[in-house]
Amino acid sequence: MRTFIYTAKDAKNITRTGAIESPDEKSAAQTLRQHGLVPIDLKLKPETMGFLPVGRLQRIGHGELVNFTRQLSTMINAGLTLPEALSLLEKQIGNRKFKKIIGDVLREIEGGNALSKALSSYPAVFSNIYVNLVRAGEQAGVLDNVLGRLADNLEKEREFRSKTRGALIYPAIIVCAMIGVVFIMLIFVIPRLTDLYKEFGTSLPLPTKILIALSSFMVAFWWLVVGLLVASVIFWQRLTRQGIGKRFRDELMLKLPVWGKLKQNIILTEFARTLGLLIGAGIPIIEALKSVSGALDNTLYADSLSEAAAGVEKGFPLGMSLSHSKVFPPIVFQMIKTGEETGKLDDVLTRVSRYFEMEADQGVKNLTTAMEPIILIMLALGVAFLIISIILPIYNLTSQF
Repeated sequence: MRTFIYTAKDAKNITRTGAIESPDEKSAAQTLRQHGLVPIDLKLKPETMGFLPVGRLQRIGHGELVNFTRQLSTMINAGLTLPEALSLLEKQIGNRKFKKIIGDVLREIEGGNALSKALSSYPAVFSNIYVNLVRAGEQAGVLDNVLGRLADNLEKEREFRSKTRGALIYPAIIVCAMIGVVFIMLIFVIPRLTDLYKEFGTSLPLPTKILIALSSFMVAFWWLVVGLLVASVIFWQRLTRQGIGKRFRDELMLKLPVWGKLKQNIILTEFARTLGLLIGAGIPIIEALKSVSGALDNTLYADSLSEAAAGVEKGFPLGMSLSHSKVFPPIVFQMIKTGEETGKLDDVLTRVSRYFEMEADQGVKNLTTAMEPIILIMLALGVAFLIISIILPIYNLTSQF
């Protein structure tokens, strides 16, 4: 995701400025239009200032948004008016950027705007789904209940993502440590052994020659290797940021063994949970589908949902529209058909999200279980190669005496 600075006009022809996170400029403009803003100027925000990433320092965390939503729901339920609740929250918030946003929202509400309208001015913080749910709560007169359900959903989302990422930390640390040890051995240790071998003039076996050649290359061109790695990462990120490159990445991720199935289960969990929440709040299904489509970080699923929304708009049931998709498994549209027939689509979608969440948990365990022996084998092969390369010349040297 990249951050864009925008200047736009709202429905009252008032000029608004702010920041929005989006994969590309086209998507950013589309998101602004969905929030009732007509973009006048849209520029990519500079990522860094000096050596520190400004966007990272100013980012509003997921936990802060969860706490704000939960506290706002509790205060409204306790009988406080919306301006009073927001005024108290503004004083409690420690994040300066978030404090300023809440202050601006408070002033808009005091000026006569609805909360959903005020929140829609900050799409980088309050997503389209968040705003739609708040609007539905305002219209039905149950804003506190909707905010409570929204906070629950955000907490489940945070817990699910942290659980998934946390399970992958150990393998990532091991791989990084392996790469670091290899670099240290090649750049600092092997050159000293090479000088020792040259001093004794002993014949070197093939593994040792290969190791010395690699070490000599790394010592002379380490900057080139690091530069190529950094350039490759940057090139891959820019290539897969939008268009055909992003679609290729999304297809590739889903085809990978073990990881592909895990990624699919994560996407389906977020899809079912969010769509169930939107429909349960009374948001029209077409609008809900478009909101979820814009929130999914996978082109294949987003396009399938857009096609399903078009089918529903023509009068077809959602289950039938999704049955033509190649990325949604049969259990999804079969359960959705059941929910449509019984009139309990939101409850069915909640159950579907729990099912895929359990599948994702099992997928995380399978992934870590599969990676552990692979890492151990790689470590064993690397250590064996180093031992053979280092010990063989010493053994040849001692056998000459």
